[in-house]
Amino acid sequence: MAKLVRHLMRQGASSHEAAEAAQAAFAEAFVKWETIDYPAAWLRKVAIRLYLRQPVRREDLTDDVPELPGGVCPLRSVELKEEETRVYAALAVLPPLQRAVLAWHLDGFATSEIGDALDMTHEAVRQNLSRGRARLKTTLLSANDGGER
Repeated sequence: MAKLVRHLMRQGASSHEAAEAAQAAFAEAFVKWETIDYPAAWLRKVAIRLYLRQPVRREDLTDDVPELPGGVCPLRSVELKEEETRVYAALAVLPPLQRAVLAWHLDGFATSEIGDALDMTHEAVRQNLSRGRARLKTTLLSANDGGER
């Protein structure tokens, strides 16, 4: 669950939006589990679809997400460190396709798997990954220099 929430946050979702979409994706997976060949990829595809279908940018929630009966809220395992927060902010300024490819790559998927999941050629995945990395590096370096670059 935590990996899926992080994946969605890398693509621009807030922690609450990501948790909601991830939970809904797991609920769909429960019903179809016997027919799912690659659960990690399937969950990511379904979760991003559910996230994109959520109402446009809801107001920020101020209350803590309640603990689950008999467990811990998944958001507790996704507390971001300062460096991660900077990376997520830098990812947010990337074009959506580069952001999506990088999110899949950061989750450990190979370029061929990313291409299959996002319905892209493997060359397009490599190109978007290369461009995304370059933009991410530039953005992070300029943020570290205080925007002087």
